[in-house]
Amino acid sequence: MLLGKSFNRLLSCMIAALAFVTLVTGIGASAASAATREGPCDILQRAGTPCVAAHSTTRALYRRYAGPLYEVQRSDGRLRDIRTVEPGGVADAAAQDVFCKDSTCTITRIYDQSPQRNDLTIEGPGSAGKTADRGAVADALPVTLAGRRVYGIRIDAGMGYRNDTTHAVARNGAPETMVMVTSSFHTNDGCCFDYGNAETDNTDHGEVSNGHMDALNFSRICGHRRRCAGDGPWVQADLENGLFMSAEGGSTTYRGNPTPFVTALLKNDGRTFFELKSGDGQRGALASIYRGHEPLWKPGYSPMHQEGAIVLGTGGDNSNWSTGLFFEGFMTSGVTTKATDDAVQANIVAAGYGGLVR
Repeated sequence: MLLGKSFNRLLSCMIAALAFVTLVTGIGASAASAATREGPCDILQRAGTPCVAAHSTTRALYRRYAGPLYEVQRSDGRLRDIRTVEPGGVADAAAQDVFCKDSTCTITRIYDQSPQRNDLTIEGPGSAGKTADRGAVADALPVTLAGRRVYGIRIDAGMGYRNDTTHAVARNGAPETMVMVTSSFHTNDGCCFDYGNAETDNTDHGEVSNGHMDALNFSRICGHRRRCAGDGPWVQADLENGLFMSAEGGSTTYRGNPTPFVTALLKNDGRTFFELKSGDGQRGALASIYRGHEPLWKPGYSPMHQEGAIVLGTGGDNSNWSTGLFFEGFMTSGVTTKATDDAVQANIVAAGYGGLVR
């Protein structure tokens, strides 16, 4: 009998020890996985075209990033940073839900994950949108990422974000690439759902502003000279005073991107050419929309004259009549290669966006 009790105690201890080892091993494996999970900005860094801006409310864009993704403000004025659940992981949507329970929260800051710290805050007035914009409602765009609930940014008319005092963003004809993950589910033909390089004074100065922007646009605005195929929405380049699918403006072959998640890419060497690509953010590769000379139909685009501000959701002059959805976006120093573009698209697909409903 005594031997039986001793054996049972020994067996219980062994089971407990095994459970502890299993738990620790599982935690270690999870941490190791998070530490080695590559983000798009890791790919771009390795390729020699590092991110100078990296914005997302859904996930870390670097494998070791563990800082805040965005800031929300409750209706009582209190602020809260929403971080990742682990380094390199997805946003901690549960923390937002707890903080914003029985209240309304707006997104007041989108943190730049790159070393440049080019954060985006709610945009002020411009020469078009005369009054300051509003922040997006924090829980207006629930989606899933790798099966976990997160929140994107739903832009409606009168909303937008900006940074006019950036660091390391392309200026005066310097080369750059930018990528945005957006959606066809909430678009219109109002100007201008942009992400990218814009004027530093929120003002369009007329014809002298040609080439002072270099931003992605995704909308149902038919590009310059009204030559568009299909029903859109279309990925275009907003180079100021014109949306371009080609050097001539429109396209007779590109019919737009109707998918729930859309990857949009613009690269511009600032001197001789720009290139547009698009793809499904859930599957497949990027397709080329246009690669060729800068617009030639009027001066200012070759070379470009970027000013280096960053805009999200509006035009360079705070034209804020657009609608759009934003999940992540990043801008680089330098023009990326096709192999790098393909690797970035594969990373976005592997991230596992889903759960979007109209």
